Amino acid sequence: MNTSSVSPRSDTRSPGAVLSDLAAARRRVAAAEADVLHALARMDAIAAEQTARVPSSAGREREMPLRAIAAEVGAVLQRSDRVMQDRLHHATVLVTGFAATVGALRAGRIDMGHVRLIQDAGARIADPEARARFEQAALVVCERETPGRAKPIIAMIAQKLHPVPLEERHTDAATGRRVWVRDLDDGMAELAAVLPAVLAYAIRDRLTEYAREITTARRKAAAEASAAGHRGTGAGAGARGDDGASVDGAEATPPDPAEVVATDTRTTDQVRADVLTDLLLTGGATAPATTGAVADGGAITAQVQVIIPLDTLTGTGTAPAELIGYGPIDPDTARRLAATAELWERIFVSPTTGAVQSVDTYRPSAAQRRHLDARDEHCRFIGCRRPARHCDHDHTHDAAHGGPTALCNLANLCTRHHPMKHATAWCVIQKPHGILEWTSPTGRVYPDIPRRVLEFTALATATAFEPPPF
Repeated sequence: MNTSSVSPRSDTRSPGAVLSDLAAARRRVAAAEADVLHALARMDAIAAEQTARVPSSAGREREMPLRAIAAEVGAVLQRSDRVMQDRLHHATVLVTGFAATVGALRAGRIDMGHVRLIQDAGARIADPEARARFEQAALVVCERETPGRAKPIIAMIAQKLHPVPLEERHTDAATGRRVWVRDLDDGMAELAAVLPAVLAYAIRDRLTEYAREITTARRKAAAEASAAGHRGTGAGAGARGDDGASVDGAEATPPDPAEVVATDTRTTDQVRADVLTDLLLTGGATAPATTGAVADGGAITAQVQVIIPLDTLTGTGTAPAELIGYGPIDPDTARRLAATAELWERIFVSPTTGAVQSVDTYRPSAAQRRHLDARDEHCRFIGCRRPARHCDHDHTHDAAHGGPTALCNLANLCTRHHPMKHATAWCVIQKPHGILEWTSPTGRVYPDIPRRVLEFTALATATAFEPPPF
């Protein structure tokens, strides 16, 4: 059915039919993207053939074949020729260096977001055999996860299969840390920094915690101001003139700091930016009475979650640790963080599936919650990445209907997807190894696999993969 000219309101297709058409359209788009890559790679090859016919001593003339072809490709695609020169090169890299990825794109199993992830992570692996193993493992992940969820898993796979230890590469990369400013319009500028990932994530977490404190104070002050307004000030309240002084000549009282906080209309991003400025220029966040930020000297501690293999923790191994939400970090950084941690948790994983089997700690705590947070890491609804520490521990089979409070019946769901599970036709069952199987209102089934099980499966695929003999 051709629905391109049909009004959405007059379209008679069922939700299931629309979703089937949407899935088919996605596959066609992916196949078309693969065709574009092959066409661009062929044009790049033609440019290389033409360049080879120009004498090597011709200098600038050797640039002209590629520039001419990039200009014509740009005219066809309505892009600049400079942009197309880069795209021609990237298409050649993908078609020749990541053939399996382009094949999966053509088959509609992944999309261009996944392709960019695989190319970015795999480009750092120079060894062809190691890169081929990485590509096979990455495709296992990308065919099951959104690009956002796949990114940290693919980064870990790339680090584990990279022939050069992460510790050596991190040492070299850390020498490039820097801060710079880029001018913007309208009196603005962009402040940027390249830092070790643990520090960058800790800085953002601390800014977010400040923003959360400020938002909480603002809501409380607004509620108190609203309650005071409803009560009224009574007949004895003095009127004020335009200059702020009371009509009867009495001195105008300064505004209550709580009133200032209550009128704060900044967004969370704006609060983060303001707190960053306060901390860097004054050494502490400014007081509520001036900008609505947290009080001077307010103690906010950044939090990051790091998973460290036992051999790495004891110094006998060099496997990378993992910063949750980012990916691999070097062993030395991980060990320094572990040395200052107030709480260590041990996570035992299955040697055959990679699934989390149990979690314990030296301090008494809620063992089930620790296990769930270690297993899930984030909300377990399809594609959601909200950290587990901001999620609810939901009973897969409702406790009110006899569902047990057991690991096989619990999962992390965020405040967006937890209510949706109960208030809509979405439903979920839990299978072994923490795998959740979601069923949509139209009957489609979407498995959500814990990232460690998925990563283990992907790496097992890479280990079993035999690269072609050429």
